[in-house]
Amino acid sequence: MTWAIEEKGYLQRRACRLIGMKPKTYRYASTRADDLGGRARLRALAEERRRFGDRRLHILLPREGVSLNHKKLVRLYREEKLTVRRRGGRKRPIGIRAPMTLPQEPNQRWSLDFVSDILADGRRFRVIVVVDDFTRECLALVTDMSLSGRRVVRELDSIIERRRQPLMIVSDNDTELTSHAILRWQQERGLKWHYIAPAKPIQNAFVEALNAKLRQAVRARCTSRPMRPCSSSCSWP
Repeated sequence: MTWAIEEKGYLQRRACRLIGMKPKTYRYASTRADDLGGRARLRALAEERRRFGDRRLHILLPREGVSLNHKKLVRLYREEKLTVRRRGGRKRPIGIRAPMTLPQEPNQRWSLDFVSDILADGRRFRVIVVVDDFTRECLALVTDMSLSGRRVVRELDSIIERRRQPLMIVSDNDTELTSHAILRWQQERGLKWHYIAPAKPIQNAFVEALNAKLRQAVRARCTSRPMRPCSSSCSWP
């Protein structure tokens, strides 16, 4: 079309008639606003949370003051080539790498983790452990066969009702703790959540220390009462 007009000197109407296009269509200029700000913030957020896809980024973007509907976000996400590469094993989002300072008073920072074991009949159960990093106080030990992200949210709400909301919660990258339920709860509460690096439990040392004491207590109980074992092996991870 442009070649016929510029090189052959055809009138615009004649060139449009030759290829079956309406002149109004050829003259149309897009009025779509530029998305430079949204693109830049989306790219920066994707670099911070390198294992988060477009759905989770769509939950986090409003916190940064960027309002995009899901269709536009998917288009920008693909144009910027931010698609998360598939890799073997379970996908774990990588947490923010900003260093954490030690808490100076209670309820500034809580740590959260899971421990698990197998009962004598072969059924596996899990325990969610929540600890205050300043007082080293165990805030919750919730045991169940299944602990989903929604269940974690309910238990955290229960703790907050008894105390007050912390400034930050620290955890690893378990699927329950990176679920949509947890991300939405963070946004509604306005609470910071710090994910440690994968395979680095030392970054969550306060709750890991409590887990070690819990394992010792369970093993001691099983040894002192051999007729009623709490598990087949007490092999807490």
